[in-house]
Amino acid sequence: MSRVAYLLYGLLAYFLFFAAILYGIGFIGNLVVPKGIDAGVVAPRSTAIAIDVSLLLLFAVQHNVMARPWFKDWWTRYVPRPIERSTFVVAASLILLLLYWQWRPMPEVVWHVDNSIGRWVLWALYFAGWSIVFASSFLIDHFELFGLKQVWNYFQGRVPAPVPFSERSLYRMVRHPLMFGFILAFWSALTMSEGRLLFAVVTTLWILIAIRIEERDLVQILGEPYRRYRERTPMLLPSFRSRKND
Repeated sequence: MSRVAYLLYGLLAYFLFFAAILYGIGFIGNLVVPKGIDAGVVAPRSTAIAIDVSLLLLFAVQHNVMARPWFKDWWTRYVPRPIERSTFVVAASLILLLLYWQWRPMPEVVWHVDNSIGRWVLWALYFAGWSIVFASSFLIDHFELFGLKQVWNYFQGRVPAPVPFSERSLYRMVRHPLMFGFILAFWSALTMSEGRLLFAVVTTLWILIAIRIEERDLVQILGEPYRRYRERTPMLLPSFRSRKND
């Protein structure tokens, strides 16, 4: 019964995440969804900044702490290992939904693009950013990243073999294409309001800090192959210089 329960829990976690990320695409771009980043009751600027930054920091702390190996070692004393990643996904998704709900808009315009070509370019960059995010997740292992692979393996009674480190496709160009995709989407705004600018600045700073923390763990886990990969491959922005040999 635990195998069935874990599988159902993993599926629920995955679809909750999928709903949260799809809503996020509409939220940040002010598209389709009932409440975009510039919609809602406008609070005093100081109140809006305090609430919005707190929501973003809540997501950042949850994401960084729960992803650390030391936390996983402690956490899995209480949460079964097959659903550890699914629980991480549930927590992240619920915080995102809270952020969409409680976000305080600051609709004052910082810049606005009227030129039709410029608008098409920015929309193309916005959706290109999200496309890079999804493509990068599949290059890593989309279903493991969001917990489905773990519950499926447990359901089948399989113990998966460790996957060796490899670099392919987008990961041969930059070390963190998924994070590059997020940054590209967050900054590709036809109308950059103060609220969206705050969102873009805080999330970009968090991404830069999170990458440093994650890479420290990756060096400890993967060792010399990742050190060599880090030396020859840019972190976020593709380089036109020839890659160093292994």
